Amino acid sequence: METRRKIAGNFKKFKELRPQAFIFAKMQKEKPNIRTFSEAELKSWLADQGEKAFRGRQIREWLWKKHATAFDEMTSLSKELRNKLKAHFRLPALQVSHLQKSRDKTIKVGFRLEDDLLVEGVLIPSGGRYTACISSQVGCALGCRFCATARLGWNRNLVFDEIFDQVALLEKVCRENYQDKLDNIVLMGMGEPLQNYENVRKAIELLTGEGGPGYSPSRITLSTVGIIKGIKRMADEQVKYNLAVSLHAATDEKRSEIIPVNRQNNLEALGRSLKYFHEKTGTRITLEYLLMDNFNDNPEDAAKLAVFCRQFPCKINLIPYNPVEGVPYKTSEELKTLRFKTLLEKRNLVVNIRQSRGTDIDAACGQLANTQKKPGLRGKSGRPGTKTT
Repeated sequence: METRRKIAGNFKKFKELRPQAFIFAKMQKEKPNIRTFSEAELKSWLADQGEKAFRGRQIREWLWKKHATAFDEMTSLSKELRNKLKAHFRLPALQVSHLQKSRDKTIKVGFRLEDDLLVEGVLIPSGGRYTACISSQVGCALGCRFCATARLGWNRNLVFDEIFDQVALLEKVCRENYQDKLDNIVLMGMGEPLQNYENVRKAIELLTGEGGPGYSPSRITLSTVGIIKGIKRMADEQVKYNLAVSLHAATDEKRSEIIPVNRQNNLEALGRSLKYFHEKTGTRITLEYLLMDNFNDNPEDAAKLAVFCRQFPCKINLIPYNPVEGVPYKTSEELKTLRFKTLLEKRNLVVNIRQSRGTDIDAACGQLANTQKKPGLRGKSGRPGTKTT
């Protein structure tokens, strides 16, 4: 009876805090997701089952350090205990739906979720280092005009274990294809991380905390279009991971045209929040700037960007725009890109030109939209949760 009350109590909390995961649980005859239970909660459940408390730590290590995707993989547990776990809990795990390799060796991976929706992640090799680019939402609600993901609309937030799973699977892909480990993790895939901050924060805690894979927070970057409330919360929490902002324009008129949420998070307020973030964390901020031909790549744009950057220490990544079918923007000419970089450097700013990777398989910045196509061919976009060929 006590065991049932504990599970019922946890399930009620699970329902309140994770409404999307609750829907999944209903689909699975209301067995709660074991990965939502803390070690203390597992130890309490184990005691009710007449099991040793130390098994709770073992279970957690199987879940988060060894990334077990089925109870039978937990071979240090007795068969009897594994059967009890099966009877009381479920253990959902992302499945690789498709995998595509670019000519430049970038690998895009489609992940199928428990409710049959799809998200994408990317493994990016560069200079002997490997970066996992992961998603935080199925689709996106912000409607940025240059972005393929925005055209899918928003379906739901990813739960923290779905975010964690992307990293674990991309780590596996990295080891299998390049016999190496991940160096960096960037939340720059599908979705706006600060509109799903609770799950993102929990996933990062598991990725970096004791009992997990042990990634360094300094190797993790959260990228946002500039949700001011979320940036201030990160600052107040004095996060140890990095912050990148998709700026893409240095005037409110232009930025609001391509990033509608700028109307509620304008550049003046964004600048104040980024200054506050640096004051609280001491971390230098990265500004991402897509260069679009004859839109945001002229000398006046560079001058205004330089003024914006004087408010806080930062570095600027200039990114050639990656064309999206049906979108009017075009990639800046190479000479314009170099001129833009030079103008910023003359103002003593740190500037890099970031080369796009995986453009031939729609894996580059702003291109993720659940598409599958052969390298060098044009592909069709698909809605989240649908198969595309």
